[in-house]
Amino acid sequence: MPQVLDPGKARTMDEFIGELRLLKAWAGGPSITEITRRVHQDWRRAGRPRTEWPARSTIGNCFLPGRRRPNPDLLLAVVRALVGGDEATVALWRQALRTVLGEAEAAARVRACDRLPAGPSPLLGRTRAVSTVAAALTAARRPGAVVLEGTAGVGKTSLALHVARRIAARSSTGAPVLFARLRGSAPTGPAADPAAVLETFLRLLGVTGDRIPHGVTARAALYRQLLRGTSALVVLDDAADAEQVRPLLPGDLACRTLVTSRRVMRALPGATRLTVEPLAPDDSAALLRRTAGAEPRATDTAAFRRIAADLGHLPLALTLIGRHMRQHTGWTLADYHSETVVPLALEEGVRAAIAASDAQTPPDSRKLCGSWRSTRWTARTPPGPWRSPGSASRPYGVTSTRCARPTC
Repeated sequence: MPQVLDPGKARTMDEFIGELRLLKAWAGGPSITEITRRVHQDWRRAGRPRTEWPARSTIGNCFLPGRRRPNPDLLLAVVRALVGGDEATVALWRQALRTVLGEAEAAARVRACDRLPAGPSPLLGRTRAVSTVAAALTAARRPGAVVLEGTAGVGKTSLALHVARRIAARSSTGAPVLFARLRGSAPTGPAADPAAVLETFLRLLGVTGDRIPHGVTARAALYRQLLRGTSALVVLDDAADAEQVRPLLPGDLACRTLVTSRRVMRALPGATRLTVEPLAPDDSAALLRRTAGAEPRATDTAAFRRIAADLGHLPLALTLIGRHMRQHTGWTLADYHSETVVPLALEEGVRAAIAASDAQTPPDSRKLCGSWRSTRWTARTPPGPWRSPGSASRPYGVTSTRCARPTC
């Protein structure tokens, strides 16, 4: 590639777009239609749903200056289409884009440790899921990872940590345990940079700063060399996509990797993908009752089942409402009707989880209304970027009707 094509020279978004137009010319000047076809082809191979594929006009807009809210994911897809999948070149453009967007420093901030974080009390209603995940994680001759996919608030992290603790307790003494939060669905700020995660992992494995190589490829090679034959357990929570996870896989049959993500990971080689579903009605009511810890109203099973159904049987929402019950003993179970529990759950933390999924949904696919009065809960629709074929394109957990207010 000619020296003039140096995306690192860009200091503004318009300068980055200027370099992108030069890259298009260097690639032979393919038409916008051809670039769109290549992006669609790449995203099909990556397992991304057709609802996320960009239109030709959207690809064309990537080459126009004056962009106020660029889509980094799409810009890098265009770069990949122009350079023919040269990942080293794509990495240069990714770093340049992060610098332009002011994300490099934030992406380098990594939450990783050499132990599993403290978790909640034992899971309810996940006996079969725990057995399935543990069996997949310990299966012989199965390199790669076990990926727990599912919507916001369904309990992926709790399930992953529960299984990981069981595996770690049975492992030989001295086997490395590595945990990292990858911030793939963080509503603000970028996902964790794999190179930064690898740097932290290498330090935790005893590598001094002067011995840590530059670049994600070299770091991944040293990381895998150190983990070879160690029976290490690696937990990667809230992954953004397969590209972020791939360098972090130990790549050794003796090591086990557990990943959680709101996205489908079809492009992750050797991975076993398992979907985490909402709780069954009885288990959902039991979780709510146990979290509430209130007597004598805790004996009203029918009321707890009704409230749990209103919350879509999602563990996050159930736990939040249970805590509210514990803290507001003056409320009766009748006070927790459908018009009350959904706004309460949204206010207590479900809103942030839904917003993270909504932020990853294309703007023309969002169906959220700004008014709580037009919002109700449903457990039938998957989240924005993670949905089954034929499902609606609204974020999981919220069904919205158009509000009469002019701001909606």
